[in-house]
Amino acid sequence: MAFTAALWILMAGICPAVLCFPNGTLELDTALHVQENGRQVDSLTLASSNTGFAFSLYKELALKNPDKNVAFSPLSISAALAIVSLGAKGNTLEEILEGLKFNLTEILEADIHRGFGDLLQMVSHPGEQEEISIGSIMFIQNLLHILEEFQEKIRALYQAEAFTVDFQQPHEAKNFINSYVSNQTQGKIKELISDLDDRTAMVLVNYIYFKGKWKTSGHPPVTFESEFHLDEQRSVKVPMMKTSALTTPYFLDEELSCTVVELKYTGKASALFILPDQGKMQQVEASLQPETLRKWKNSLRPRMIDELYLPKLTISTDYSLEEVLPELGIREVFSSQADLSGITGAKDLQVSRVVHKAVLDMSEADTEAPPATGANLVFRRRGMETNVSFNRPFLMVIYDTDHQTILFIGKVTDPSESIASQVPRIP
Repeated sequence: MAFTAALWILMAGICPAVLCFPNGTLELDTALHVQENGRQVDSLTLASSNTGFAFSLYKELALKNPDKNVAFSPLSISAALAIVSLGAKGNTLEEILEGLKFNLTEILEADIHRGFGDLLQMVSHPGEQEEISIGSIMFIQNLLHILEEFQEKIRALYQAEAFTVDFQQPHEAKNFINSYVSNQTQGKIKELISDLDDRTAMVLVNYIYFKGKWKTSGHPPVTFESEFHLDEQRSVKVPMMKTSALTTPYFLDEELSCTVVELKYTGKASALFILPDQGKMQQVEASLQPETLRKWKNSLRPRMIDELYLPKLTISTDYSLEEVLPELGIREVFSSQADLSGITGAKDLQVSRVVHKAVLDMSEADTEAPPATGANLVFRRRGMETNVSFNRPFLMVIYDTDHQTILFIGKVTDPSESIASQVPRIP
């Protein structure tokens, strides 16, 4: 399974504001070097907030895109918004951080950024079997002057950089940004930005590219054409991958009427596939919250699955999030009341567009399985076989197992939709 995702925040006229550190300065050593105990606490707190943000955003996107595939990276989106918050003040700052599900009475703003910085740094160093690239870059109108203090903050905390671009030449600016993102994602994301205009003042690009091989204890998958049931009346033909004699974590959630199967990558990432019973998708979606995810993880137990069926698919999604984030309480940053004075020192600019692009690719080419041996031979009574078929809409959560952080979350409603056709827009 390979997953690629990118986020770009287009800020047509933005100017984030100053983050208050003691004496108004950023202690770079403190920001970059955190004691191990403190780092662990920050990571767990960040993971919990990221999960809450992920499920809240998922529900909004699923509501606004009914019967559509959903896929996005909450880590990418939250990290990009956290960078914006480095330049925010007052209510604008509070709305962003609270919208990201941080309780500002329990965690310091500086600790949020240190936690993000540490998490991004650790996630960016995967195991040998994984390929991951994550980062942020700011493109600023060359007539503007970015504050040196802000540049130091984003570089120290987020390993982010800022370049000046001539948006008065939108075609050249677009090509420059797309070329940068393409290089950073090994060519997986080539046309992140389709258009710009000469009114643009700043573009913030946050990208994440992930590719991992998942391991199984069963036989290598075989692919054949099969039916995927969109609902009780409609179905489509899709290539279906079948794996036999697979031992993997499994949980039947009778309370929420769904089946949860975990497929582990060869590195430190894992995928949860959640299959609601027929007609129970909305019930499962409504229950999505951090406590639900913890329950599923704690309830998983290794089990022999005689036959597992997963569709081979590629999904591409493209969201305009400036119409969704206000539903999560992040409003002022998109209005004329925004206080984003920490980048250039001015207060008369605001965020105009937030666009997130994600591509999800799942195929048998990205699986690894050891040769079948006698160790895989299990005798069972008749009637006790366990078969799981993801041949109807299902959910999936990809997370970093070391830091319990969600990298991607998705809903597969129609795996037959191609990259070209699957571009849901917010009405």
